[in-house]
Amino acid sequence: MKLVLLLAAALASASTAFLVPQPSIVASSSSGATRLFGKDKKDEDEKPTRPRSAEEISALTSTVKTVFSLEDINGILPHRYPFLLVDKVVEYEMGKSAVGIKCVTLNEPHFTGHFPNRPIMPGVLQVEALAQLAGIVCLQMEGAEPGAVFFFAGVDGVKWKRPVVPGDTLVMEVEIKKWNKRFGIATATGRAYVDGEMAIELDEMKFALAK
Repeated sequence: MKLVLLLAAALASASTAFLVPQPSIVASSSSGATRLFGKDKKDEDEKPTRPRSAEEISALTSTVKTVFSLEDINGILPHRYPFLLVDKVVEYEMGKSAVGIKCVTLNEPHFTGHFPNRPIMPGVLQVEALAQLAGIVCLQMEGAEPGAVFFFAGVDGVKWKRPVVPGDTLVMEVEIKKWNKRFGIATATGRAYVDGEMAIELDEMKFALAK
């Protein structure tokens, strides 16, 4: 009887050696996503996205409100075309800071020569645009009056991070650090962005009202 049992056990062990292992139906892919019969589950969940409409894209800026329009800016700054470089102001804190918009277009005359076949907004004009935005704040402070002329007195720590080209929207912000109403001298910091990426920043700029 023992011999029969030992023989049966040996035969069972030998038969399992010839069985082919069956693959698991569900396994993990190298990316960590669940694979079902050779397909990524995430691939099955993803559906083609349709292009966004003009209305949807336009609505992205629906919460951005104009504080000073171009007409308002004309009543504050003495600059005029082609050297008025702030199109509108969308944030403003009296005597302290502002956020302004400059829409860059190929129609601006400096692009004729800067540069042919590769138009880029000159870096010095980006600094000038920031100074004009600071001027919008300063010319409404005590000791100044709208329409007054102010001169650059200095700029330090300027860094350009990326080119600004026609079609870009330059979103600028400035903060007034000091204002001497007696002498009409202001100190400010500034930076500007295109599509959320910093294009220019400066540590300090100074300008003085013409007396």
